[in-house]
Amino acid sequence: MVENVLEMQGIAKSFGGVHALKGINFKLKKGEIHALLGENGAGKSTLIKVLGGIHKPDHGDIFIDGEKVNIESVQDARSYGIGIIHQEIVLVPYLSIAENIFLGREPKNSLGLKDIKHINEQSQKMLEKLGLQIDVRKLVGELTIAQQQLVEIVKAISFNVKILVMDEPTSSLSNEEVNYLFKTMEKLRQQDISIIYISHRFEELFKMTEQITVIRDGTYVGTVETNKTTSNELVSMMVGREIENLYTRTPSVQNEEVLRVENLSQKGVFEDVSFCVRKGEILGFSGLVGAGRSEVMQAIFGAFPYDAGHIYLNGEELKIKNCIKAIEKGIAMVPEDRKGQGLILGNSVGFNLTLANLKNLMENKLFMSEKKRKKEIDQYVEDLRVKTASSDIAVSSLSGGNQQKVVIAKWLAIKPKLLILDEPTRGVDVGAKSEIYSIINNLANEGLAIIIVSSDLPEIINMCDSVCVMRSGMLVKQLEKSEVSQENIMRYATGG
Repeated sequence: MVENVLEMQGIAKSFGGVHALKGINFKLKKGEIHALLGENGAGKSTLIKVLGGIHKPDHGDIFIDGEKVNIESVQDARSYGIGIIHQEIVLVPYLSIAENIFLGREPKNSLGLKDIKHINEQSQKMLEKLGLQIDVRKLVGELTIAQQQLVEIVKAISFNVKILVMDEPTSSLSNEEVNYLFKTMEKLRQQDISIIYISHRFEELFKMTEQITVIRDGTYVGTVETNKTTSNELVSMMVGREIENLYTRTPSVQNEEVLRVENLSQKGVFEDVSFCVRKGEILGFSGLVGAGRSEVMQAIFGAFPYDAGHIYLNGEELKIKNCIKAIEKGIAMVPEDRKGQGLILGNSVGFNLTLANLKNLMENKLFMSEKKRKKEIDQYVEDLRVKTASSDIAVSSLSGGNQQKVVIAKWLAIKPKLLILDEPTRGVDVGAKSEIYSIINNLANEGLAIIIVSSDLPEIINMCDSVCVMRSGMLVKQLEKSEVSQENIMRYATGG
């Protein structure tokens, strides 16, 4: 009996002279959950695309159940029982759950038409097999992100999958939804489905996986048993060095108030929210998904309406009707979705970096000053240590951590008085996290008022001077630094 359901040997892949993979080895046992770990840009996605038939390797061999195979297309991968759930949801929102599951392979009835009854019946059986009680006739666009993620799993395993790749599946899920996903993964394991699990969250790896394979700069570093390794060892394998202090925070709070929000309300979304932020302060916002945190921040930034309340910046009351007005007043916001809201992916690093500050880069209000523009780009690329071959390449080619640095740099260029960071390290590897935390700390030390909205409790606890906890659209408690703990935050967030 062959022990490994999958074996990849010496996989190499280059793009235009850039070596993305340099002889990667990877083994996966039957019924195993095996983590693939590495910094953004380490080659994880490229390796998975080779396995999924999106890229053809330059060198190397792939074995399924001990037999050498050639995977030259997505259809080839599916025929060998390989399913991939990408980080971005790829379902069609205006089709039903059942129609999404059978998309492109719809069975026909005797009249040659799509057999909706059969599609619904088969889809419902698939969902119930995993313990999901959702009507398959419901439109995907009406589902939560967590439910859509589970539909992706059902769609993948409907191809009789035996190898399932899950790329950052928990990045947009609440704790409760993550636990349900883990139960689903356990059911899949019991059905002898092998899972390749990609995540930057160490607590998930230690909870769910048996082995962890680490790659760095396109090369294979090693494979360790999960119960015999530590976070420090994994970090050292990932980045090639030890990170002694992931979080960098030196107290720098001043007495001068920068932002005051009084009784901010939007019916049905958030109600009677009041808080203030001082110079040099990092104020955290925590709570469960749907608590209203992001909507409050978007209201301050002019991207979401509010029907009552007051916003003051440096003592001046603002009537913010749109984002342009907020930017003019010195409010900057790094959004939760950097790809959808923070960047124009098809444009260059330099284009994105200067996008919010074009007004100040003009000569005589008519022409762009290339000298000013280049100086600004070079300054922030250097200051934030953005790893890019050139500021002229597409920002989409950068790793997630470096894309996030470009978004931060774009807003720092306007010299803001208040910086709002919504999920600043989501989908970012541990090395880039450390650098971003250092940047945030330095900005606070320079007197910038900062708000961090995050679902990452260690991030909130270690980086923030005090924490506002929201539940069901209301700010239920502001915890001082001495009161901040995971237990306290969750107690107020859940109403327990």
